[in-house]
Amino acid sequence: MELTSENRLRKLIVVGDRVLVRPKKSTEKTASGLYLPPGVQEKESVQTGYIIKVGPGYPLPMPIDEDDAWKENDEKIKYIPLQAKEGDLAIFLQKGAIEVMYGNEKLFIVPQSSILMLEREEDL
Repeated sequence: MELTSENRLRKLIVVGDRVLVRPKKSTEKTASGLYLPPGVQEKESVQTGYIIKVGPGYPLPMPIDEDDAWKENDEKIKYIPLQAKEGDLAIFLQKGAIEVMYGNEKLFIVPQSSILMLEREEDL
């Protein structure tokens, strides 16, 4: 399979309670018409972006039954799913996010605890 910009993100697995966010293109001009250098928007404490991948959630601790030591340990880990979903517009704290470069694209890995608000196209 040829690696394209469309399918290269499929190889990424987001771990735990984190989401992968593509930053929203911000306007370079203020409301009054002033043009800002790109670094100014990036230093804002609150950022917005679209969620492109979501981790499985918060892992639940498994009960330990010492009496059942003879049983096979084939139980799968269970997770509490995240509130965020792929395609949501996330408003998140820059302080909690980790910036990564994947290919030539800047992305953020954001823990759900740093997400302040989500905007979803479908009705809630």
